[in-house]
Amino acid sequence: MQGRKIVITGGFGALGAATARAAVAQGARVALVDFAASAPADLAAALGEGAVLIGGADLSDPTLAEAAIGRAAAGLGGIDALLNIAGGFVWQTLQDGDPGNWDKMFRLNLKTCANASRAALPALQASGSGAIVNVGANGAVKAAAGMGAYAASKAGVHKLTESLAEELKGKVRVNAVLPSILDTAPNRADMPGADPSAWVKPEELAAVILFLASPSASAVTGALMPVTGRV
Repeated sequence: MQGRKIVITGGFGALGAATARAAVAQGARVALVDFAASAPADLAAALGEGAVLIGGADLSDPTLAEAAIGRAAAGLGGIDALLNIAGGFVWQTLQDGDPGNWDKMFRLNLKTCANASRAALPALQASGSGAIVNVGANGAVKAAAGMGAYAASKAGVHKLTESLAEELKGKVRVNAVLPSILDTAPNRADMPGADPSAWVKPEELAAVILFLASPSASAVTGALMPVTGRV
């Protein structure tokens, strides 16, 4: 990863931050893009002055996504890997849930991924070793009750990954990770009776993401890689 230029969407969140820290520790340069206005102070300090931090970016809008990814590419001097981590989650039954959450899930999970990828493609192809890593979901392989909107949007990410891998074969590698439950503070608060020791730590998932983004995975494209911890 030494010297690789990596753009991370959703970079200010738990997984994005863990991935950014690990990438920098391996010698990469990072640009973090997020809808939040600013990065947490401790994250900015940990990444150092070389990191490009872009807040207030609505990646669900293709024009705004192009502008944000363009700023990231300019700040890094190119893009070798795009890590599409931005997204969201909602649990609701179809009968009692808000129909608007279907649009919300597709906007947050699928459209952000498609828009960021589209915007980054020229720089990724110019890299010569470009890679995209998307974050799908193990819960979209076999959806549980209340997961309809979320799982459908993440299934879209899976199929976008496969299609884009074929579209860009020989030019840019495209893969996805399919995690189960991440061990984050919000998930612990939402599921106080669960055993988080069986969940996937953000640092564990970050390691898989960075492998797929690295030259070590040069023969891997179109893969949907389960990362399910000890569940």
